[in-house]
Amino acid sequence: MATPPTSIGFRLLISFLFSLFVVSVSFSPADEYLLDCGSAVDSTVDNRRFVVDSPASNAAFFSSDGSISLRAVDPSPNLPQIYRTARVFTRPAKYEFNVGEKGTHLVRLHFHRFNSSKIDFSEAEFHVVVNGYVVLRNFSGEDESSTKFGPRVREFLIWVDVGKVVIRLVPSKDSKFAFVNAIEVISAPRDLIADVATSVSHDGTGKYKGLIHQGMEVVYRINVGGQKVTPFNDTLWRTWVPDDEFFKTGEGSDKIYFSSRIKYRAGGASREVGPDNVYNTARVVKSRNRSVPQVNMTWEFPVTKGYKYLIRMHFCDIASMSLGMLYFNVYINGNLAYQDFDISYFTDYMLASPFYMDFVVEVDDPSDLMSIGVGPSSKSVENAVDAILNAVEIMKMNNSMGSLDGDIPAEMILSRCPNRRNISTLISVMAFMCILTSVYIVARRRRVRDGFGWSKLPVDDVPSDDLKASRRP
Repeated sequence: MATPPTSIGFRLLISFLFSLFVVSVSFSPADEYLLDCGSAVDSTVDNRRFVVDSPASNAAFFSSDGSISLRAVDPSPNLPQIYRTARVFTRPAKYEFNVGEKGTHLVRLHFHRFNSSKIDFSEAEFHVVVNGYVVLRNFSGEDESSTKFGPRVREFLIWVDVGKVVIRLVPSKDSKFAFVNAIEVISAPRDLIADVATSVSHDGTGKYKGLIHQGMEVVYRINVGGQKVTPFNDTLWRTWVPDDEFFKTGEGSDKIYFSSRIKYRAGGASREVGPDNVYNTARVVKSRNRSVPQVNMTWEFPVTKGYKYLIRMHFCDIASMSLGMLYFNVYINGNLAYQDFDISYFTDYMLASPFYMDFVVEVDDPSDLMSIGVGPSSKSVENAVDAILNAVEIMKMNNSMGSLDGDIPAEMILSRCPNRRNISTLISVMAFMCILTSVYIVARRRRVRDGFGWSKLPVDDVPSDDLKASRRP
């Protein structure tokens, strides 16, 4: 049974106990690389050790002749160590990570434009390509659409079957540079991404296959009705933010908090799919005055049109007092995505057991907004919970060009931005050839001039008698 929070101290105690439990059963990935870029010493963040990326270390991860390591000037005392250093590239560079497990890998890139006495970070502009996917283009290290300053984390899900994760950073122009503060490459649990989802459009619903081979960027990860969940409290070291900024309508809805144990089960959502601190909070619609309210809860998210998106909606019935009473509809962009959803059926008739549904939708709305909603259905009953949502994740899928940022393929980006060392070598060779050509031309001209100097003049062939005759009057 759901109970409202009785005190801040009680909630903090429960969260702390959950945190200790999560740490004790933390997921152990087959592949895990954590790099503190540009640092001379290893760093620890959220009990995780980020190692240096220096070529002098036992394992050199990056290759570039034009890299600079920087340290922040007067950083904030609360700034994590990984954001106090950076590696800057004035030439195209790449990081290579050997992976032993085929499958989806999480790639997190950390950026922070700190104060430096050696470089102006406002001049940064670069592209990032990961295993052939264009994940960032003309990126400056800041999100143009955001008014918030500070560290940025861009997270991607990349299918790997070649034994390596290769991250390429390419300055967009000769006058620009690339940088990165930290990198994470982690093999994902096999149940994190399913291969099949439900497609939703104006024409109805269908099946979408082939999800696991898509490149994806995590755009939003929302904890509905709850507080921020930090990487320390998540077995995959994710961050979940509160939904208040995105929640638009839902008169009569309530936030709830569940203080008992979340019941993970085989075949349902695992702790790696969603942590306890996500499933023990929610927003709900409840019947009032012995009637089913005709109200939907709606969330709106700014997105980039022209892409398909994977929408994962997390459900866990922490509000009902008995099974078989919670039915509701699910809407995406105003289209009915699922009618009369019976959460008891999908959780094998177990309360407080998590479940998620995946939907794929293409955004073509001129407003660049995606809406998600839940509300009572024709099967909703009085004196019961009539809709619930615990969390939402939204992931952008790569387009036909293999890009998550624009319509330019990786091949074009890499061909347009060759290594400057190769350019310098080419220029040197061309200059040397020009010198040789000049020397050859000068020598040939001298030879020709000298040859004319020793030639007989035509007068030398005229007989002397003829000359004398020509002088007579």
